[in-house]
Amino acid sequence: MAFFTHDGCQLHYEDYGHGTPLLLVHGLGSSTLDWESQIPVLSPLYRVIVIDLRGHGRSDKPDEHYSIAGFAEDVAALIEHLQLGTVHLVGISMGGMIGFQLGVDRPELLRSLTIVNSGPEVKAKSFADCVQIAKRWSLSRLLSLETIAKGLGKLLFPKPEQVELRLKIERRWPRNDKRAYLSSLDAIIGWGVRGQISKITCPTLVVSGDRDYTPMANKQAYVDEMVNARLVVIEDSRHATPMDQPEAFNNQLLHFLAELDGTPLPVNPPMKKTRKQKP
Repeated sequence: MAFFTHDGCQLHYEDYGHGTPLLLVHGLGSSTLDWESQIPVLSPLYRVIVIDLRGHGRSDKPDEHYSIAGFAEDVAALIEHLQLGTVHLVGISMGGMIGFQLGVDRPELLRSLTIVNSGPEVKAKSFADCVQIAKRWSLSRLLSLETIAKGLGKLLFPKPEQVELRLKIERRWPRNDKRAYLSSLDAIIGWGVRGQISKITCPTLVVSGDRDYTPMANKQAYVDEMVNARLVVIEDSRHATPMDQPEAFNNQLLHFLAELDGTPLPVNPPMKKTRKQKP
């Protein structure tokens, strides 16, 4: 467990293994704990760094306006604090948005980018989009974190055999600071760098669960706008792919990184739960 300070905020991070740096960035309301199925697999091959974003986990939760650009600045500050040079960055959901923002603002820090169940904007494009965003904004304020946790657990992990994953959400989510959680949600709504993603030239892997919230066609559309990106779909997976399909996710990530770095693979697990989309 370690901390550093950026812009008056003490930020928690953890550092494992040796080698090329690999930075994992969690999503809204989450923390370093969400990478527990990745760290033991990745750290024998890479120097794995996980961060609690501002307002999350063990990091400070200042009473201020949060933004995706601000989160990206915190991540950049960690890279510079540890003198990592360029990193492989993996971000899920809000962490993927931070990855896009960093790719636009600080491309010199990225060796590669892996985006998991995310996109380069959260903007209403239709009346239905407006309704969904307004519904989420309102319910997040009206409901307790405990109630949100139970609903989220059922949404992410609906199968009977996923009871342990549901319980993790139910235990972890209420640990959030409600004010910081809402400020982070506000940072997402209306954010976007879609018009600038063609500037991101580092190799980019976009990973999507086949049952994620966002239609696959939307993800393929933004992948097609990028100069060096490809989309991989992981089957029988929802929004929390690294948790509900850890083996398939780890396998895809390790193969992607091995292509770039020439690193060995620990094993050759079966690929039956994935299918590739067009590059």
